Amino acid sequence: MKVFPIEQSKEDALLQRMESLGVKESELEEKFVRSSGHGGQNVNKNSTCVMLMHIPSGLQVKCQASRQQGMNRFIARKLLLNKIEARHKSLAAARRAQREKLRRQKRKRSKAAKERILSDKRKRSETKSNRRRVSADQ
Repeated sequence: MKVFPIEQSKEDALLQRMESLGVKESELEEKFVRSSGHGGQNVNKNSTCVMLMHIPSGLQVKCQASRQQGMNRFIARKLLLNKIEARHKSLAAARRAQREKLRRQKRKRSKAAKERILSDKRKRSETKSNRRRVSADQ
């Protein structure tokens, strides 16, 4: 069933991508408003601009790339899916970075690292002990 004025293969790819990201058509709120800019009477009379909102995530997209409402609907869905996918990727990357940070914090130090830390501590204590006041007895 053709919904958008594009090739059936592109429409199928869009629907497949929506399914893979877990976005349902019922979760989308679609509004049509008048476009702005060039276009003459078509812009002033027809509501070709599409505002699309994904209700669960709160992400919103506005598209007025074309003078055709159907084409703008298709492009708006693609833009919205790009935003949703970017959000999923950023959340996954943040989780992965947090896991890596914890793993680094919990791992044991190597022998060389331990010895380096201890030698630095010894040097520091020597430096501080040299700062002490000299007693008058000496």
